[in-house]
Amino acid sequence: MKLLTEDEIAGRLGAVSGWERQGSSIATTVMRKDFRDAMLFTGAVAYLAEQANHHPDILIQWNKVTLTLSTHSAGGLTAADFDLAGKISALG
Repeated sequence: MKLLTEDEIAGRLGAVSGWERQGSSIATTVMRKDFRDAMLFTGAVAYLAEQANHHPDILIQWNKVTLTLSTHSAGGLTAADFDLAGKISALG
């Protein structure tokens, strides 16, 4: 996969609400109602990730889920990161 340029990253980042850049990754933290809801949300994220064959790092802290995306094999951010971020954001 081709790494995105700084301009491409800036443009794509503006299109995925709630995500922010952290070096060579993008991340978001989602607050859910409780632990059960956080786990259900994480399951939905896992389904999307498997469909895309692109997997985020996931940190679950009771009702808080932090997701971090980067294309490790490419060494940074690619279109796959932003495509999956958009699908995750659409989960609500």
